[in-house]
Amino acid sequence: MKSKSKRIVVSTVLLLFLLGGFAFYFEGSLPVDKNDTQNRIFVIPPGQGLNAIARDLEKDGFIRNKIVFILVVKQLGIEKNIQAGDYRLQRSLSATDLAKSLTKGSLDAWFTVIEGLRNEEVADQVTKDLGIPSADFLAEAQQGYLFPDTYLIPKDATSETVLSIMRNNFDAKFTPEMKAKALKNGLTANEVVILASLIEKEALFDEDRQEIANIMLRRLKEGHKLQIDATVQYALGYQPAEKRWWKKSLTLEDLKFNSPYNTYLISGLPPTPISNPGKASLDAVVNASADTPYLFYIHDSKGRTHYARNLAEHQRNIDKYLQ
Repeated sequence: MKSKSKRIVVSTVLLLFLLGGFAFYFEGSLPVDKNDTQNRIFVIPPGQGLNAIARDLEKDGFIRNKIVFILVVKQLGIEKNIQAGDYRLQRSLSATDLAKSLTKGSLDAWFTVIEGLRNEEVADQVTKDLGIPSADFLAEAQQGYLFPDTYLIPKDATSETVLSIMRNNFDAKFTPEMKAKALKNGLTANEVVILASLIEKEALFDEDRQEIANIMLRRLKEGHKLQIDATVQYALGYQPAEKRWWKKSLTLEDLKFNSPYNTYLISGLPPTPISNPGKASLDAVVNASADTPYLFYIHDSKGRTHYARNLAEHQRNIDKYLQ
């Protein structure tokens, strides 16, 4: 008799547990507000996982319970189909309908530009990621002012829209205070951008940016040619054999290439930036000091920078690290 009673108790507890679980799932999958049909923007950054997405949906008031939402997604088998981007969501959607809507493509497309690309490289990426013809983009793009960053671009955007978004970001990052500080150092805003574009190609490690900026500023003030390989690479343009814009290894003949960008031949700065610099390189130029003891630098085979105070030291570095 006691055994039978015990089984009844256990069965009752299990039933209550199941009913409670069902109620929890049912309640958690209902719309937050079935009468709220207002569209609201919800953004899923690239690489964000399901747990984080559920957390943000709950925090923003789109779902009742993040655990239930995760269970719904798992049950539907659509976790891998959820796409990064931005969505117009309604609080009148059930957890199931909302989960499905995140697999249908977003309003915008993610677009990332890394530091140091020239306009042609950015244009190729614009075509690949956004479907905008590179020729349209290049017709209006200004070298040096396409700020490297990750953008959320409307899928119906034109080249003018993309360029405006990138230029506005540049103007926000390159502040009036930075321009004023550079001017005290004798540099116009455009000269800062040109120098930063050189540093972006020359400083292979973050810790080298400031010293290379110091050296460039000192060489300019003392009337030395900058002699920067990247300016020659820019002047030489696309290399079909290498399928790249920046020639990997320059020859002595390359250094004689007749171009206003070749800083082995010209004094001062090239006429325009040669790449699109990021904030770190802009900061390095703005904070540059010509009081550095160094006048030369080279990169070894591993990309490490070695500095020299005079030509004799520079030659020793060449013999030691480049021979």
